[in-house]
Amino acid sequence: MFNHANNQRKAPPELLQIAKIEINEILRNVGGVDFVMLCSTDGFELATVHKKDVPNSSKLAAVSSSILAMVTAFITEIKLQGCQTITLDAENGKAVLSAVPAPKHPMIIVTMSAKDVLLGQLLHSVKKASEAIVKADQ
Repeated sequence: MFNHANNQRKAPPELLQIAKIEINEILRNVGGVDFVMLCSTDGFELATVHKKDVPNSSKLAAVSSSILAMVTAFITEIKLQGCQTITLDAENGKAVLSAVPAPKHPMIIVTMSAKDVLLGQLLHSVKKASEAIVKADQ
């Protein structure tokens, strides 16, 4: 899922500008999405777009990074390969954490949405954004 040896918190401004446009497209095009954050794999917030404010988003970035690191260890133990996305379904909404396997600046996209979000549409939109960010980082 991640290459932690390649983590670089400081992505170039040009890459972050493209990434912010991409995460804004998720927020704009998927009904029910309230918050989208891009963070580094070492847990630092890089960009955020939202309809509803989420308090302490820097803490959310750190926790998201930790969750994905734990899931990566779990996936390795059970011999699965290529896990890129985790979906959390709660009574009052959904959260999706997705790896952006950019070669020089790997990142994580974190989305928070209403419970009734069209999950397929959200996952497709996140994947499309991730692919665009990866392409821009080459």
